[in-house]
Amino acid sequence: MKGSLWLAWRQQRVLVLTGAALLLACVAWVAFQRADMMSFIDGHHFKVCKGWDSEECAGTDLEQAQRLLSDNDDGIVALGTLSAALPVIIGIFWGAPLLGRELESGTWKLALTQGVGLRRWFTARFGLAALCSVLGSAVLAALVAWWWSPISNMLDGLYWHDGYIFNATGPAAVACALFGLTAGTAAGLLIRRTLPAMGVVLGVVVGLRFLLNTFRSSWIEPTARISQGDAPRENVRSAWSTGEFGFIDGAGRKRPIADACPWGEGLPDLKTCMAQKGFVGRYHKVYPSSDFWVFQWIETAIFLGLAAVLFALICVVLRRRAVI
Repeated sequence: MKGSLWLAWRQQRVLVLTGAALLLACVAWVAFQRADMMSFIDGHHFKVCKGWDSEECAGTDLEQAQRLLSDNDDGIVALGTLSAALPVIIGIFWGAPLLGRELESGTWKLALTQGVGLRRWFTARFGLAALCSVLGSAVLAALVAWWWSPISNMLDGLYWHDGYIFNATGPAAVACALFGLTAGTAAGLLIRRTLPAMGVVLGVVVGLRFLLNTFRSSWIEPTARISQGDAPRENVRSAWSTGEFGFIDGAGRKRPIADACPWGEGLPDLKTCMAQKGFVGRYHKVYPSSDFWVFQWIETAIFLGLAAVLFALICVVLRRRAVI
C-alpha cells in the first residue's frame, strides 16, 4: 500500500478499525443469541408458524411462543435500529469530515504538495470510505436477517414490513449507507465546515427515510384477495394488510365494508347484509411477503440514484473550484 491509498488509510484507519471492532462484537453477540434461540426451538420441539392468524398456528403453544419472541425481539429490534441508523452515523462521522475537515483546517493543501493529484487524493479517500461502508452495512444487515429469519413473521412478533426489519435488511440498507456517505461528503464540500455539514446530513438522511417510509405503500398496487360468496376472507398470515376490505357486487365492483354493511346495534349481520344487497364475494387488499423484494429494489434504486447524482456534483465542484 502506497501513495494516495496509503495516505487515505493513515487518515481513516481509526474509523476503519473502530468500525471493524464494533462489527466483530455484533457478530459474536448475534451468534451467541441465535444459538441460544435455536437451542430453545430444538429443545422444546417448538413449531414455528408464520402469520398471526394462520391455520398452522392454531396448535402452537402460545406460552412458549411468547417466551421465544420476548427473549429475542428486543435484541433484534436493537440490532435493527443500529443497522437502520448506520447510514446516518456514516454520513455524520465519516462523510461530513471526509472533505469538510480538510477544507476547514487547510490540511488538504499539504496532501496535494506530496505529488498526489486532486483526483487521486479524493478517489482514494472516498473509495476506502465507500468500500468500508458497503461491507459494514452489508454484514450488519445480514446479521439482522440471520437472527430474525427463524422467527420471522410469527404471531405478534416482527414482520417484514416493520421498520426494524425492512430498513435494516436487504440491499436498500446497503444502498442507504452509501447514500449517507455521499450526502455527508457533498455537505462537507459545499459547506466547508464540519459541524454544520453534520447537521445537514442528519436532516437529509432522516428526512429521506421518513418520506420513503410514508409513501412506501404507494410504489405498487396491493394484491386483492377475493373469496366467493359469504365465505370468510382469506387469512392475512404474513402479508401486510392495507386495512381495505369489503364486498364485491354482481358487476364486479368493490364496496368498502363501512359503506356497504356498517356495523352497529340493530343492523343485520354481514351474511344477511350480503344476501340483501346482492353481494357475491368479499375482498381484502394486502401486500404479500414476496413484495418485500419489490419494495427493497425500488428503494435501492432511489438511494443509488441519489448517491450517483451527489457524487457527480462532488466531482464537478472539485474540478471547477479546485477545492477552494
